[in-house]
Amino acid sequence: MSAHTINKICREVLRDHAFRAAMKSDPASALAKYELTADARRALLAGDVVTLHAMGVNDFMMGYLARFESCGLNVPLFNEKIRSIPH
Repeated sequence: MSAHTINKICREVLRDHAFRAAMKSDPASALAKYELTADARRALLAGDVVTLHAMGVNDFMMGYLARFESCGLNVPLFNEKIRSIPH
């Protein structure tokens, strides 16, 4: 269920400007209202896209976190991390 919730969070980063700003400035507070496992919350806050990918989070959706510099991610860092995943 956490993967689905994180996909929804990524979509909200794209669509909701206030949520986007909160995710950039204080992601822990912005995520407080979401039910996530401790591992999922930790991975999301750390910008650990490798772990999130393994949990089933959509890679394209995670790109929104990088695009809007949420959870310590930016596009070059996201690209480096996502390319490290063996396919």
